[in-house]
Parts: sequence; C-alpha cells; structure tokens
Amino acid sequence: MTWAPTHPQPMSLEQWRALGEDTSQRSELQEGVLIVSPRPRFLHQRLLTRLAAELIAQAPTEFVVAAEPEVVLTATDRPTVRNPAIVVARDREDLVALTADDVVLVIEIVSPGTRHVVLVRKRGEYADAGIPHYWIVDLDDHPRIELLTLSDGRYVGDWHTGTVEVTTPFTAALDLDALV
Repeated sequence: MTWAPTHPQPMSLEQWRALGEDTSQRSELQEGVLIVSPRPRFLHQRLLTRLAAELIAQAPTEFVVAAEPEVVLTATDRPTVRNPAIVVARDREDLVALTADDVVLVIEIVSPGTRHVVLVRKRGEYADAGIPHYWIVDLDDHPRIELLTLSDGRYVGDWHTGTVEVTTPFTAALDLDALV
C-alpha cells in the first residue's frame, strides 16, 4: 500500500509532537508533510520482534536497541521524522528522544508498498543525516539483508543471506532464516 499525505500544510516539529500518539496507524513526517500508512503486516512484525531480540541479546551495554522509535532526522522549518523498524543508539542517561546524531544503526524492513521508500528515499535521508550504518531486510523471495556503511556521504555495502556475521557497530551473528 502506498503512503498518502493527510495534512494539507507543511507541519513544524512542534505541530508534529502535538499530534500525540496513534497506534492504529504509522505516521512519519517527510519534509514537513504528514505521511500515514497502515501498520505493518504480521510477518513484518514477527521479523522485527525477533531481530530486535537478537540484537538486544548481542549488543554491548553501551548500546540501546529500540523497535519503531521516533527519530528526528532534520529539525528545520520542514522537518523529517522517521519511525525505523529498529534503531541502535549509544546509550546514555539523558537519552529521552532520538535524533540522527544519537543513532549508529537504523534498520528498515521492506514491506509491500514500501520498497521505493526504503530502498531510495530513506536511504538518502539516513545518509544525509549522517547515520553510520543502515541495514535493509527484504523478505521478497527469501530473507536477505543489505548491510550498508556510510562512506563519503553515501551508503555502500552488499546483500547477504543465511547466517550473517557483522562487526559494526558491534559484533553479532544473525541467522536470517530463523528470524522469519
């Protein structure tokens, strides 16, 4: 399903925050435009939960792993706020809300209707925001993950299947087939 804007005028960050929480739908702010989409399907949610659990179990204590948090990418007059599937940030006592500066890894899961947004738009937004690592999980034919690292302002990396061992931002082993 495609995402559709539902607010006729660009919103400020203050207006966005004043909306409150609505768990019946997923909403993000893209250059000041409110974007609303349906909640992800069960397969997406199951993968998200299992992957987050694996990362929590393997992450060193200086990191915090969060599922679907709000991350402010830009706080300009036309702000962008995303809700990635999973975020890894450096933990600290005063961490209350996430900005791109806090995030070391963002993970998105491709769902029907989000392919272009995840593979193109968000890839550019996360790179522009300076987030060091971006992982894309795709379940189209079989579970696979693209492990991307920011280099000279753009992401570079490769697709992987099966059991994947990563070394950044921390060492972890992920069995993609067991996550679905």
